[in-house]
Amino acid sequence: MNGLLTFLPIILMIVLFYFLLIRPQQKRQKEVANMQNSLAKGDKIITIGGLHGVVDAIEDSIVILKCGNAKLTFDRNAIRTVLEKGSTVAAEPATPKATEEVSEDATEENK
Repeated sequence: MNGLLTFLPIILMIVLFYFLLIRPQQKRQKEVANMQNSLAKGDKIITIGGLHGVVDAIEDSIVILKCGNAKLTFDRNAIRTVLEKGSTVAAEPATPKATEEVSEDATEENK
């Protein structure tokens, strides 16, 4: 019994390190791996170097990014964040008809 009490603080420290350090790091690694594996053409991304670009093509472990007029080749592991998925539809601006109606009403009032 006395021997177990001697090792109890060490065992508690190991359990504490597991739940506070090791387990969250493993979760982050899984999330990053899932994000990098789910890359698709048209995704807006940021690399680990801070470069913003759009995915132009994906091969096994290589991603070709379009940045302005340039195309750059990066390793898939160099992708840090996906800002927007390429397949999502952007919100449409206000319909032109609504603005035309307002402008027609305004012009009629001005007459």
